[in-house]
Amino acid sequence: MTQSNVGTTRIEQDALGSMELESGISYGIQTARAVQNFSISGKTIADVPYLVASIIDVKQAAAVANERIGVLAPEISLGVQWATRQARQRIDAGTFPVDVYHGGGGTSANMNVNEVLAHLANAWLSKADKQAIVHPNDHVNLGQSTNDVIPSAMKIATFMHLGELEASLVHVVRVLSDKEAEFEGVVKLGRTCLQDALPVTLGQQFSGYRSAVERQIDELRRVQRLCLELPLGATAVGTQFGTSRGYVTAVYESLEAITGIPFRKEPNFFDGLQNADVWLSISSVLKAIASVLNKLSSDLRLMSSGPRAGLAEIELPAVQPGSSIMPGKVNPVIPEMIMQVYFRVLGNDLVVARACEGELDLNVWESVIIASISESITLLAESSLLLADRCVLGIKVNVERCLQNARESLAMSTVVAALHGYKTASAVAREAASRQATIEQVVVESGLMTERDAQQYLDPALLTEPHRFHEVFASPKGREIAHLSRDEGRE
Repeated sequence: MTQSNVGTTRIEQDALGSMELESGISYGIQTARAVQNFSISGKTIADVPYLVASIIDVKQAAAVANERIGVLAPEISLGVQWATRQARQRIDAGTFPVDVYHGGGGTSANMNVNEVLAHLANAWLSKADKQAIVHPNDHVNLGQSTNDVIPSAMKIATFMHLGELEASLVHVVRVLSDKEAEFEGVVKLGRTCLQDALPVTLGQQFSGYRSAVERQIDELRRVQRLCLELPLGATAVGTQFGTSRGYVTAVYESLEAITGIPFRKEPNFFDGLQNADVWLSISSVLKAIASVLNKLSSDLRLMSSGPRAGLAEIELPAVQPGSSIMPGKVNPVIPEMIMQVYFRVLGNDLVVARACEGELDLNVWESVIIASISESITLLAESSLLLADRCVLGIKVNVERCLQNARESLAMSTVVAALHGYKTASAVAREAASRQATIEQVVVESGLMTERDAQQYLDPALLTEPHRFHEVFASPKGREIAHLSRDEGRE
């Protein structure tokens, strides 16, 4: 790249020709070409969390490493390092205007950063009366290729970004745990296939939600560790051509000093450039997180349905009116938002799956991979906080309705089956259904149990506590009831 100034504009040249650029912009001709070619989404590389900052970190580490091994002049290295510090303070679409959807395996993104850093470094060196001139390719990109810089920066950025999602999910777990404790004694009807089942406590139900999120945090941490291995130093096709002796060791030492994170080289650089299956693993975990939050949100919608003609077991916080025509209607808008995030994450996962296919010596679909991964992380991190704070935190319970549903359920005939056998229990359930009676009423009226025994054995709360029902059903009284029923031929 060469340039000359003409008034308020400057002319830059590259392998394809020349272009007139405004003097005030800090990027160069290759970035300008990318803006002409790819501006389609309205979202630039500056909008992808941590991506540009991570490329800048790589450039700073490379400058330090190349100076250390003696292939980059100290003045130029100093200029590049100064420029990296300045560039981090202004990561915006004006400085980094390359669209997230661009071809060339990320060359435009890499050159955008190279050109900005060279421009800033030259301006600083000029003011300091230094004679050195920093070139975006010869100096800023020394010992590197787009092919190793971009996938390395993607992993660095994703490592940082996943940390935000982890913090959000840890907060979700805290809120769910508090609700689990609050609802410990709330007995309600369990449901399978959307039909009545045995009783549970609402606390037990929330323990399932909490445990699922905790498991996803463990999985997230696992794939986050995959981001610690970088192909930095592989250069164009994995041969390390263009690097100098000692560079690879020095650049990883410098990168750790800059980021405070122990990044390390991938065991096989050719694998690191050819294959993108690590992103399949990361995207899969994001999809699983979204699925867990979707399940929780769907359940909250069902349990809060009504309030008069639905389940109405819980009441979600009213955060906004629910209808432009029906006064008093309040919708479960936060859970519905989460469910839409789930749909989007599913779509992003499919994009990543296709983009990870690649071919030959480089996966060139990295732009859409990082765009999709980062969008999913952002959506999950932000939406999960809203779910916790604007929905779960304020849930109230209709305790009486929950207990009534549990007591009146025909599923309580399971207790009769445990004591008197399945055939007798089926007859009891049929009679209760035909008469709109409870199981307790039928067993007392038929003489299967005394009223006192029925109150004890058909207590919904009893069935939610394994240590209690094991003790009660194995007691002499429990064995006596079961023995009498067999003697009377009810089995």
